[in-house]
Amino acid sequence: MNEPRWDRLLLNATLATFAGDSPCGLIEHGAIALHHGRIAWVGRMEELPDAPGTLAATVESVDGSLVTPGLVDCHTHLVFGGDRAREFDLRLNGASYEQIARAGGGIVSTVNATRAASDEQLFAQALPRARALLADGVTTLEIKSGYGLDLESERRMLRVARRLGRELGISVRTSFLGLHALPPEYRDRRADYVGLVCDGMLPALAGEGLVDAVDAFCEHIGFSRAETRRVFERAQQLGLPVKLHAEQLSDLDGAALVAEFGGLSADHLEHLSESGVEAMARAGTVAVLLPGAFYALRETKLPPIALLREHHVPMAIATDCNPGTSPLLSLRLAAGMACTLFRLTPEEALRGITVDAARALGLYDRGTLAVGQRADLVVWQAKQPAELCYWIGGSLVHEVCVGGESVTT
Repeated sequence: MNEPRWDRLLLNATLATFAGDSPCGLIEHGAIALHHGRIAWVGRMEELPDAPGTLAATVESVDGSLVTPGLVDCHTHLVFGGDRAREFDLRLNGASYEQIARAGGGIVSTVNATRAASDEQLFAQALPRARALLADGVTTLEIKSGYGLDLESERRMLRVARRLGRELGISVRTSFLGLHALPPEYRDRRADYVGLVCDGMLPALAGEGLVDAVDAFCEHIGFSRAETRRVFERAQQLGLPVKLHAEQLSDLDGAALVAEFGGLSADHLEHLSESGVEAMARAGTVAVLLPGAFYALRETKLPPIALLREHHVPMAIATDCNPGTSPLLSLRLAAGMACTLFRLTPEEALRGITVDAARALGLYDRGTLAVGQRADLVVWQAKQPAELCYWIGGSLVHEVCVGGESVTT
């Protein structure tokens, strides 16, 4: 008797492949085969090359359920100590994000809590947040450092991020965000701190294999273009890709700067100019939209969605999960918010949490249901793609597979 050619075959699925020419790459009455952690076949059931029982070791019907690629959350600050619920209260009583930051709140308050936490405390606090994202369908997760702001604390954050991936069986990509805020001990020595990040912290952490990309906060309350350029040049020397918090509160032309370095993404972008959009389009830099921060800060200036569409800049969506400005633990909700607040279509939003989000991390082996791709997928308690953006809250996940293996959510 011949051995089955596939490990697992799902039948009677509504497949949102995000490949091909149809909206969402939709295949109704579809089938998808998994083998050795990859997608081995995808198409209509009637096109299967043989009887299902002879093709796969395990054959299952999902009764018309929606199947999508595993979701990709391409911008989070998931590892941190403490919380900033008090600042939420202050904002609702009239204080601005900038006022809170300049008064010693904001990022620096989280730095103090993160430095004071042990590795085990950081892991224990971050694990439920990561589990919540996994339960919402996330199979690939980016986690930034930036709440340590010294070598040992940044190292601990990145190690915890790696550990979360191992614990949950998901992919975790790490971004070094040393230029996130000026630590209190360097308040009067900006140049010294930037030098420490570029010449001390970044080379050391990269040498330990803890850094997949380099990020910065280019803003009036963060770091200048010149300071950002310096860390980007160092990243380039080390062979690391770059990304940037850009144009969130003002236009410092950060998007054009990250595009100049062939950056993976520019993120936030409420104040993005047309010249910045054009630079991103030329460089292939992805726009990462963060509606959770827009919502939490009660912003009113929208990212230039029409310009991004006009210039064919891919638009990813992420939770920006962080303690101060986006305590959001649902990527699916972020996609729905992008539809309601930014007027994206459901297809744009869903591409933004699959294929375009993967591209924002420099990953091209996931984000679509296509032969040869990683077998990262989600079976939903839903029948059509728009439902994933339509329902506000609640659980829609039936099963999450990472590399062809079902994982506990």
